[in-house]
Amino acid sequence: MKDASLARIEEIARRTVDTLPEPFRRGAAGVLLRVEDWPSDDMLDELGIDDPLDLTGLYDGVPMTLKSVADPSPFPDTVWLFRKPILQEWRDRGDIALDDLVAHVTVHEFAHHFGWSDEDIATIDRWWE
Repeated sequence: MKDASLARIEEIARRTVDTLPEPFRRGAAGVLLRVEDWPSDDMLDELGIDDPLDLTGLYDGVPMTLKSVADPSPFPDTVWLFRKPILQEWRDRGDIALDDLVAHVTVHEFAHHFGWSDEDIATIDRWWE
């Protein structure tokens, strides 16, 4: 298997963000990018997810469309990528490059930062098909 370390996943994700079109790249600049093996139990509980393999990524923050200078967020916006669930999906699919899957999850989570819902994303990204 090609290198699938935390550092490698982060490298792919950062490269993906660096290649976003300029207005999006600028908007993504202040978002922290974190790569962990697994989502925390608190994250899973908050989302009502029982199986940690069901969560490959998460946007934690206030979408740009809802931000207000009068109501600053106490925590920085963060995009989380979870290596073990990503690797499991990659193995299960068997028909996609790891780099492409990581890029997809990264773009999906940053889309939430820009104010897109899962339904909005699904109208242009039929990834699961």
